[in-house]
Amino acid sequence: MKRTPRETEDSTRLVSRRALITGGLMAGTGAVLAGRMRYLQVEQTDEFRLLAEENRINIRLLPPVRGLIFDRTGLLLAGNEQNYRITIIRENAGDVDAVLARLTELVDLDLNQLERVRDEILNRPPFVPVPIADRLSWQEVSAVAINTPALPGVTPEFGLSRVYPLGADFAHVVGYVGPVSDWYLKNTGDTDPILKIPDFQVGRYNIEARMEQALRGRAGTKRVEVNATGRIMRELGRDSAKPGSDLQLTIDAWLQNYVEARLDGESAGAVVMDVANGDILALASAPTFDPNLFVRGISITNWAALNEDRTRPLANKAVQGLYPPGSTYKMIVALAALEAGVITPEETINCRGFTELGNRRFHCWRRGGHGQMNLTNSISQSCDVYYYELAQRTGIEAISAMARRLGCGVRPEVPLSGVVTGIAPTMQWKRANRGESWVVGDTLNAAIGQGFVLSSPLQLAVMTARLATGRNIIPRLVQSIDGQRELPQGGEDLGLDPDHLHLIRRGMYEVSNASHGTAFSSRTVAKGYTIAGKTGTSQVRNITTAERRTGVIRNADLPWERRDHALFVGYAPYEEPRYAVSVVVEHGGGGSVAAAPIARDVLLRAQYGDVPPAELYPSGQRRSIEEMHQNMPLMPAAPPGGQRGVRQV
Repeated sequence: MKRTPRETEDSTRLVSRRALITGGLMAGTGAVLAGRMRYLQVEQTDEFRLLAEENRINIRLLPPVRGLIFDRTGLLLAGNEQNYRITIIRENAGDVDAVLARLTELVDLDLNQLERVRDEILNRPPFVPVPIADRLSWQEVSAVAINTPALPGVTPEFGLSRVYPLGADFAHVVGYVGPVSDWYLKNTGDTDPILKIPDFQVGRYNIEARMEQALRGRAGTKRVEVNATGRIMRELGRDSAKPGSDLQLTIDAWLQNYVEARLDGESAGAVVMDVANGDILALASAPTFDPNLFVRGISITNWAALNEDRTRPLANKAVQGLYPPGSTYKMIVALAALEAGVITPEETINCRGFTELGNRRFHCWRRGGHGQMNLTNSISQSCDVYYYELAQRTGIEAISAMARRLGCGVRPEVPLSGVVTGIAPTMQWKRANRGESWVVGDTLNAAIGQGFVLSSPLQLAVMTARLATGRNIIPRLVQSIDGQRELPQGGEDLGLDPDHLHLIRRGMYEVSNASHGTAFSSRTVAKGYTIAGKTGTSQVRNITTAERRTGVIRNADLPWERRDHALFVGYAPYEEPRYAVSVVVEHGGGGSVAAAPIARDVLLRAQYGDVPPAELYPSGQRRSIEEMHQNMPLMPAAPPGGQRGVRQV
């Protein structure tokens, strides 16, 4: 049917409008696409270039060299030794079993190692190196290197491993490092990415653990090009790691070695301090262990042997051990009484061998009593009855306040693991911790360092240093970090009456130098080496009334774990104090027998600067002293001017 002109005109107008709309939509879409393309290609070019690079370039962490640890003279205590190891890459090895079989002809590999390697190979990508053995000798790694054509996929590698050249002597000071475990990650909150480096090690005990951040250093990085499967194609660049800080301790390695050797055969702790600045010169715990066992993971056999030993070689008795201080606490009670004005120096108290409180008797260690005792004699002869009376007059609050003033019941701030606070009990402490009210009998027990009173050997050394100087001596273990000296803290006057301190010191002098003193047999005989001290014996069992009637059982006749602890604290020289010492021998019996001789020898070694000669001892003891020193495993004497061949800090 033929269209009319008007119909043709209307149809043309409709088609043009549709074309215009369609064209506009297409143009708009094109503009949006063009704008988006410009945005992605121009404005976002840096971001997408980075994403592309990340698909091609990986950042790998480089472990830093761990900081070194030295003694006060510059002798190396913890270092890093060259570690030789071999790895295998499965995709390059071909027949892995055949390669491992050939490798066993060159390197001693046991079946457990081979099984571990096979399991690890199966659980890792084929291009990732798997360690086969480490800590190889130079001869072993050289043999592998020479035979690499016959060992496809096997590569000798060189790295650093922690080593403790003095071994057991410093286990309870320096500590040790170990692998990063799940326990470590969970309990420390350490999120440093460096911990994900295979075989990376962290401090697990003592200085190594407490100074971890300083010793660790900072990781470096290297940029490597990888393919789509993650295999490294080439290295593009690196930023070197920052080594950890070097530490210099206050410890004297030769004195430490002597103390450890002197404690050999005992379950004991001992501390030697410089009374001028608080430097800890020796901190020993016996028995000890070789920290090198822990560096690559201790064996089940060795761990069981250490963990099941009743003498607890893994425990640092010098700072973790808590013991009733026994009669070494009597100086605190005496000083508290003098400062409170409840006793005068010459006032005497009669000791009949016991004090009665209600229907209970509190006994003196001397069954027949000491008779009339003044303050000086009460210290030198260690009369318990005298202190029962003093404690009742003074009260537990004043006694415990004096204990804290002298460092007992206060946690020493030293970078060691598990440092304990101890207990200087008060009425409020008993209510809070025992849910009971304080009674007078508790005060009498505290008067002789028993009952709730607990101290560590380090706290007792601090107490002794403060008594010797009258100043607030604070223990210090780190002398410098990267050569920057750590200044001693404290040192201010304690505000105690000098006359009162003199009386306490005089009593301690008579302990070691008066014929009636409890440590007279452990005296010295050379001028300038005179010791002032105090013995202590702390019970670990109750003595029944029936046993007292029939005779108290001797320590030697009891099982080891039921014997008394033996203690001694002292300083020397008496005229001008330089060194303070504390010794605790677990289940050693009497302090005068087991602890005082050790403390005497240690103080002489500190003063003399070398193994003390027999002339410093009473004549009747000289032969046995010479024999003892000849049989002790001691380090050679230090050469003049420091240690040759080691770094001086």
